[in-house]
Amino acid sequence: MKHQKSSIIYLIIIAIVFVAFVVVFDTFPRTKISQLEKRELATFPAFSWESLADGSFTNKVSSWFSDSEPFRDELMTLSMQIKDLIGIAPTEENIKFHAPEPPAKAEPQKKKDTEKKEEPDDSADDNSEEDENTMEENAKIAHAGIIVVGKDENVRALMAYGGEATGCTGYAEVANFYKQTFPNVNVYCMVIPTSIAFYCPEKVKNHTKPQLPTIRNVIAHLAPDVKPVNIYFTLKKHKDEDIYLRTDHHWTPLGGFYAAQTFAKIAGVPFKDLKSYERHVVHGYVGSMYGYSKDISVKNAPEDFVYYTPKDVEYNTTYVVYNINKNYQVTGESRPVQGPFFYKYKDGNGGAYCTMMGGDTKLTQVRTSTKNGRRLIILKDSFGNMLPGYLFYSFEEIHVIDNRYFTKDMVAYVNDNKITDILFANNIFSAYSNSTCNKYRRFINQQWNKPSEKSEEHKTEQKVEKTETTEKTEVEEKQEETPVETTNDSI
Repeated sequence: MKHQKSSIIYLIIIAIVFVAFVVVFDTFPRTKISQLEKRELATFPAFSWESLADGSFTNKVSSWFSDSEPFRDELMTLSMQIKDLIGIAPTEENIKFHAPEPPAKAEPQKKKDTEKKEEPDDSADDNSEEDENTMEENAKIAHAGIIVVGKDENVRALMAYGGEATGCTGYAEVANFYKQTFPNVNVYCMVIPTSIAFYCPEKVKNHTKPQLPTIRNVIAHLAPDVKPVNIYFTLKKHKDEDIYLRTDHHWTPLGGFYAAQTFAKIAGVPFKDLKSYERHVVHGYVGSMYGYSKDISVKNAPEDFVYYTPKDVEYNTTYVVYNINKNYQVTGESRPVQGPFFYKYKDGNGGAYCTMMGGDTKLTQVRTSTKNGRRLIILKDSFGNMLPGYLFYSFEEIHVIDNRYFTKDMVAYVNDNKITDILFANNIFSAYSNSTCNKYRRFINQQWNKPSEKSEEHKTEQKVEKTETTEKTEVEEKQEETPVETTNDSI
């Protein structure tokens, strides 16, 4: 009798839980934006008899229902907390893997005699890193996964790198192409390493690949009149400082400062030290790696986002803001508007990485009181946002162009604005991507056409068929570009 009574109570509890879930998922407002994943969630699809007949409508409804459940972020956070409580105990270095096991290592590649030797003398200390390079013919630059190391306030999330020593040549070739197109303009090439290059524990180095060989390969393929900006050793010297964010896949403004300093020296322009800047802090920042890793320990280790604003130089900023559709295609653009270069965020705001220029979906022009006739274009992804704020003492004008959203004819733009210098500044993932290089090539003599509704629908269908590798790269690009003026997204 007692057993029967407990069974009835158990069934009642299960029924109550089931009914509660039905009520919540079927009647509560659907979630439209996930702050945790930093993306817009699926929307209810438009109905057509054709889509109903071929089954695509019901598939899209199913995707919408599962993607936009009420309290999505809260439920995901709860799930992470439960997994963290019942998870396997961490290793002695407190390492967690959110990645598949890497393929077996092949024989180390022999070094090429053609590599340029522009690195400082301390490059000899890194020969072992190059010898660790593996040769996987079909390996891709894709995110192999996330590695979370450390504990408590020292947690750091790292994005594994899968690129080869012989890869990324397309980035060098497109820089050479720009130099051929603009022979009277100084062209520079900077590949920005990511944090795993400097903070990967020895025990998990088989989960990622070294970035220095790839960077050297880019430099080796640059034309003699294209100037390499190798910031790898610059950053390595300062790796004990906060040059990369722990909870975000980006570097910090301080990392950008040291990179800008190296670039200014190569470009032969003035540069001011940090004494000429005012320090600002956004406390309690948690960036993109919380959503990428789905690891609650990242959320529980907020950090300070520290940035610097110049004190003794005048500047004004003009934006052309792009209208972006759900497929992150440019559908229109605003007239030139004045705005701040540095946006302010409150403590705890996940959008703090967008402090500089408020994001990427815009064309930025900064005019400064530095009258030296030097006018710079920075061709970049979101990592490049950390550079221009330190170059107001160095250039008369700075034009910031994101590789995903530029709509103008680059030849006309360079000529009309009397550009004297062009800097390619992309993180190593973006630089390795053929898509990035192809977009830079298309900018030359580009004629922009507004995307049609049909092409947007076709692109949406194509995205469903992407491999996991490609999807992760595309998601990162999309997340980086949400305008800060309307959201709190950080990347």
